[in-house]
Amino acid sequence: MTNSSSINALLEELGLTDSESKVYLALLELGASPIGSITKKTGIHRRNIYDITDRLIKKGLIGYITKNNIKTFEAVNPRRLRDILKEKEKNLDDNFPFLEELFSRTKEKQETNFYKGKAGLKAVFQDQLEQNKEVLIIGATPQAEELLPFYFKWYDQTRLKKKINMKIIAYESLPYKIPLSEIRFLPGKYSNPLAINIFKDKVAIILWKKDPLAIVIKNDEIASSYKKHFDFLWKQARK
Repeated sequence: MTNSSSINALLEELGLTDSESKVYLALLELGASPIGSITKKTGIHRRNIYDITDRLIKKGLIGYITKNNIKTFEAVNPRRLRDILKEKEKNLDDNFPFLEELFSRTKEKQETNFYKGKAGLKAVFQDQLEQNKEVLIIGATPQAEELLPFYFKWYDQTRLKKKINMKIIAYESLPYKIPLSEIRFLPGKYSNPLAINIFKDKVAIILWKKDPLAIVIKNDEIASSYKKHFDFLWKQARK
């Protein structure tokens, strides 16, 4: 069952302030009501209610009628919230080409990016999929699957569809199968929580821990050097 706090959060995401959300929800519950009833229901001062109802009227979420010089306010059908969302999406779609152009102007200038947490790591692996090139990994660890189990299932499925190959050097056996990959092993005494992912002209240095951290370097020379280092270790590793 949905609680009031989640509904308030949803309304705020749609652009309503906390006080606007309270007034709109109160009117949904009360039906047509004068200012006094809204104040009693919400605990918001009468003077502020006038400003809030004006804003909600402009957003098309409430209406009013005047009878005997008394305004009575009423919430419109909640379907109007869907209209607001569609308007926001259309506004984003209309402006998206401009935002992408701004992003592309600076993208090549950014050579080093830092990512923290699970969401940050997902961005790193999403980038790998978008590059659509072979991925070389030094130091694959079971901790990756433990931290992002559901994500990596989707990641591998997507990688299979794109036919992105992997070459992996691990320090210990991995308790899961990795499709479209070739795996070799180095002695476990060299094991550590640091992994290096090399793809196209990028190197991602990932520290696998409870609160993971990644540094992604975009540079042809650095990526080429790491690829040579990978090739050296690959020849030393056992199948």
